[in-house]
Amino acid sequence: MTTPAAEQVDPATLRKVIVAAAIGNFVEWFDFAVYGFLATTIALLFFPSGDASVALLKTFAVFAVAFAFRPLGGIVFGMLGDRIGRKRTLAMTILLMAAATTLIGLLPTYASIGLLAPVLLTLIRCAQGFSAGGEYAGACAYVMEHAPIGKRAWYGSFLPVSTFSAFACAAVVAYVLEASLSSEAMTSWGWRLPFLIAAPLGLIGLYLRWRLDETPAFQAVSDEHEVAHSPLKETLVHHARPILCLGAFVSLTALSFYMFTTYFATYLQVAGGLSRSASLLVALIALGFAAAFCPLAGAFSDKVGRRKTVVVTCVWLVVADLPAFLMASSGSFLASVLGVMLLAVGAVLSGVVTAALLSEVFPTRTRYTASAITYNMAYTLFGGTAPLMATWLISTTGSNLSPAFYLIAVSLLALVGGLALPETSRISLHQVPSMDAKVPAGSLA
Repeated sequence: MTTPAAEQVDPATLRKVIVAAAIGNFVEWFDFAVYGFLATTIALLFFPSGDASVALLKTFAVFAVAFAFRPLGGIVFGMLGDRIGRKRTLAMTILLMAAATTLIGLLPTYASIGLLAPVLLTLIRCAQGFSAGGEYAGACAYVMEHAPIGKRAWYGSFLPVSTFSAFACAAVVAYVLEASLSSEAMTSWGWRLPFLIAAPLGLIGLYLRWRLDETPAFQAVSDEHEVAHSPLKETLVHHARPILCLGAFVSLTALSFYMFTTYFATYLQVAGGLSRSASLLVALIALGFAAAFCPLAGAFSDKVGRRKTVVVTCVWLVVADLPAFLMASSGSFLASVLGVMLLAVGAVLSGVVTAALLSEVFPTRTRYTASAITYNMAYTLFGGTAPLMATWLISTTGSNLSPAFYLIAVSLLALVGGLALPETSRISLHQVPSMDAKVPAGSLA
């Protein structure tokens, strides 16, 4: 196959690509963040119970159930992306995500329609999970297939920037609502506002994505009539090993990300005794730090290579986990900020290198399908269950540090899987090496 000059895409086009990819990613994660930050309010409105812990567990269970549909969405949208192209598929995902998020903002509560309320909430969350299954892996492929060799992690880092920015904006919105509204107003109508923001954002994202061209890599495959006719079958037959190895590392990305972004706002309240508004402020500071750190992490990964980035990430999280949880449970505002920032460094490094690896490990023909399966399986098993597992571990063991030991164990698993992958930072995306070929960090494939 000839190699398209993806590396020669002009900077203006690259900027448009990044903005179009990032805004859909923003909409996706803004919703998930709002749900996490408003978990205690949602528990009260949709799962009324005499036991606050039980209601919170049910709320996080619905959070986890949505992830069960992400692999299915990844398979469906992944196959579409490898058959009809990245551009049209990403337009579908953002439209479905924005519509589902808006519906949550319009949903009647338990007090109005009884048991139907949590049922509808669960169904809508499943629709969100289905659409999210095709979003992130596709957005990564879209950006990476435009980015030049040697700077893919840096360009790709703007997707994690949009992710952390989405969580930061969700934290701002939740904090402002908590600080400015009475508890009665918050439970009556205030909680709906963040979800309704998705409608205009989704339309803007759809407009931007529809105006862009297809990626050079997919266009080359299409022009040469080499589009995969059965991308799912081809993925399962030829890419099982890289899926398992990369999936082991992405499990850490998923767990560290959701521990840091979604669960810690609750952990600071439950274990540290901080008020809801104080915990949201801590989260906002850490998220701003994480968003700013992403491009630096991308430049670092491009310089030292993917395998060294994997090692640094895993070692950092093993060493920093316990101090982070100890400081976060201290009840001190400053110590809590420092503790969450320790986790943020690991989550950012993991997220940035994952964005690159998702596209670098798999060939263009099946890149969307294979990366979506890998990403969503890991996020379903370790990301969507993170708040539920952390809450259950603390409840079962009686120790506020039990989630830290869980994160350490997954970090060790991720290290094994990540080191089984070849070095890919300097290869062409049109010449992806086999899992048995170790490509030197300074050479081109």
